[in-house]
Amino acid sequence: MTMMVDIRKLSFINEMAKVGTNGVADNMSKLTGENAQMEVTKTNFIDVDDIESQLDSGKRVGVRVRLLDPPHGHILILFPEASAKKITAIMLRDVVDDMGDVSGKMARSAVEEMGNMMASGFIDGWADVLGRAIDIAAPQLVYAPTGDIVTRTASLGGDDLALFFDSDLSVPSYQIEAEIYAFPDLEEFVEMVNGIEVQSA
Repeated sequence: MTMMVDIRKLSFINEMAKVGTNGVADNMSKLTGENAQMEVTKTNFIDVDDIESQLDSGKRVGVRVRLLDPPHGHILILFPEASAKKITAIMLRDVVDDMGDVSGKMARSAVEEMGNMMASGFIDGWADVLGRAIDIAAPQLVYAPTGDIVTRTASLGGDDLALFFDSDLSVPSYQIEAEIYAFPDLEEFVEMVNGIEVQSA
């Protein structure tokens, strides 16, 4: 199995990142009623050992979602703690009157639901481009320093290299921020990308 990406397909990898993040922004906009903005900040192949040095050292709350179909791998949706609290308030605003009454379990459930919604938007974008269904497992809640979460997730693939999609989401009216990292199975992803027909000009 070759791990070399056809050079004509490199722009497609960037397009995959954009399509996925657009799906996330659309879902967030529907939930908040505000225009969510999503920016792909980095798309590259990176040594797993080098990932942590490129990340913010602060703690994050979020979900890890496993892809059950090709290209397999994992998607991470991470929120700074302040954003996670705002998300909890948005998700529960129709359920409780006083956020002081919200239990830890309810708050975790709200973050899981939001993370799953965002991951689904990302994966649906990929599925449309690839022309195939991609199911996902139930989200797993994560809470730790950013580097720990991302490095652990990247290493789950068992590869020394990871395809690192780094994207930032913001909802200005709510001052919500989120980060999305995608770690598809490298061999499967490269094979799928190389198998896509390139339109000639």
